Amino acid sequence: MDLGSYVADWQPGPVTSADELPPGPAAALAAVFDQAPPGGALPPLWHWLYFLDWPPQRELGDDGHPRDGHFLPPIPARRRMFAGGRLDVRRPLTPGTPAERVSSLGEVAVKQGSTGEMLFVTVRHEISQDSSLCVVEEQDIVYRSGEDERRGGMLSSTVDEVPESDAELQLAARPDSRLLFRFSALTANAHRIHYDEPYTRDVEGYPGLVVHGPLLVLLMLELVRDKEVRSLSYRLRRPVFAGEHLRALGDPAGGGVSLRIATAKEERNATAEVRFA
Repeated sequence: MDLGSYVADWQPGPVTSADELPPGPAAALAAVFDQAPPGGALPPLWHWLYFLDWPPQRELGDDGHPRDGHFLPPIPARRRMFAGGRLDVRRPLTPGTPAERVSSLGEVAVKQGSTGEMLFVTVRHEISQDSSLCVVEEQDIVYRSGEDERRGGMLSSTVDEVPESDAELQLAARPDSRLLFRFSALTANAHRIHYDEPYTRDVEGYPGLVVHGPLLVLLMLELVRDKEVRSLSYRLRRPVFAGEHLRALGDPAGGGVSLRIATAKEERNATAEVRFA
């Protein structure tokens, strides 16, 4: 299938949205992490709790994702994966201060993978407060069309082992269905792979509920919550499943830190490079 032919004339324009950034969602996510609510500035990427899209229930597809959307490419039997992104912090966002977000389409590219064609779509977000640009974010989303054949040995059943490491920074976690459910609610994510285990196994072919990619990124960033982050880039490499023991790990690197999510069977399920102010 030539995915490029479906998006040759696809050029959605920018979209502007607004949010008051009330403290409630941030306090709720802190509770999910068993932490006190953040004081002062919003931690990096916690704006994922805001500017949420709640389409009518009738507009959801069988997988829980919206069937249509401004930045959803018009390809058939669309399957979506969050691949990674970048963040540039000009000024940390302040909870309780109205914010404006301008979203626009970035690069769109078709690449050939081991299981067929993949469509990479980058969406850029610029978030401002008091008419001053604060945060620039780019998200890389990968789309496939039709049945997905990426299953196999990499998706073996979960193991009950705790990963070991001598990394300088460490945070142990074991996400379960309760945590995944609460995070889905906080981020308006209705994708069924995070809460509907029969669907996840029988339709998507995974051995268990899939831990959200953004949740893995935020767990890594918990290691540097007390630092002022200037920029970061992250990549989601292999899935983590509910019930697996994981560790968010970090080691100093230049003017920042290198972060990763490790499980007993994979040392780098997700990675991130952070630079401090």
